[in-house]
Amino acid sequence: MKKIKKGKLAIIYAIISILLVLAGCGSNQDSSKENLDNKQKVTVQHELGKTSIPKNPKKIVVLELSFVDALQGLGMKPIGIADDNKTDMIEKLVGDKIDYTSVGTRQQPNLEVISSLQPDLIIADYQRHKEIYKDLEQIAPTIELKSRESTYEENVDSFKTIAKAVGKEKEANQRLDEHEKTIAELKNELKEEKDQTVLPAVVRDTSFQAHTSSSFDGEFLEKLGLKNAVQNKEAYAEMNLEQLSDINPDILILANNEGKLLTDEWKGNSLWKNLKAVKNDKVFVVDRDLWTRYRGVVSAEAIGKDTVKLLNEE
Repeated sequence: MKKIKKGKLAIIYAIISILLVLAGCGSNQDSSKENLDNKQKVTVQHELGKTSIPKNPKKIVVLELSFVDALQGLGMKPIGIADDNKTDMIEKLVGDKIDYTSVGTRQQPNLEVISSLQPDLIIADYQRHKEIYKDLEQIAPTIELKSRESTYEENVDSFKTIAKAVGKEKEANQRLDEHEKTIAELKNELKEEKDQTVLPAVVRDTSFQAHTSSSFDGEFLEKLGLKNAVQNKEAYAEMNLEQLSDINPDILILANNEGKLLTDEWKGNSLWKNLKAVKNDKVFVVDRDLWTRYRGVVSAEAIGKDTVKLLNEE
């Protein structure tokens, strides 16, 4: 074997040293890049686990109306909404026309359309969309929160989670402080005796669905100082006229569907006529979207104002 001259050996050592330095630099750069990536993401706990989200996401798709409400409360607008193909419903919710893409219905959102929007974040409803969570995750980071059949307090919790996800926690705290002040003012304005019972309900052509103390609007009315006539852990309770007569609430707040209504059939029945709410002219018809579909901090304040206006009328 030939001996390597000292000069050549020195050159080889120098080259090896340079390569080692470069390798170290590359490793440090990779480590720095990884740390930078981690700093540019936020981890959010939601109903189906934890999700890492790009910091301050701008392109957000929402699959429930309450999430539109939440972003509105934070001064943001989604780029895609599961709006049930009803743009007028969204316009009424936000109080103005906004530029967004419909991604289909809340019950069955269009995954292809969502994907085409290349969102930074998808906000989905735990009850409606848990079965398609993995599909949504393949499109973009997704958080699943309580909305449908959520209580008022659960809805507020979802609002806080969304605020963390979009980097608006400070704004959310300020908004919730304003919210509490607004509710306190509305509660003081309410002239109705606080021991009277109230029953909000959705009326369809073949059903009367009472909203209990565990529903969004039911729990919120109790926050205003009223007592829900149906105390139940389940959000909704289907009932017939006989059951309604047994409960006999002081106040009825009805969010009616369009068209034929079951209560139209009941109006000729003595059980209906003898309800305290009917005899005392305290049956109120309210906007179905606002009272039962929107659900959120902004919408709750509108419901509160609506309640005060209706019940304070002489």
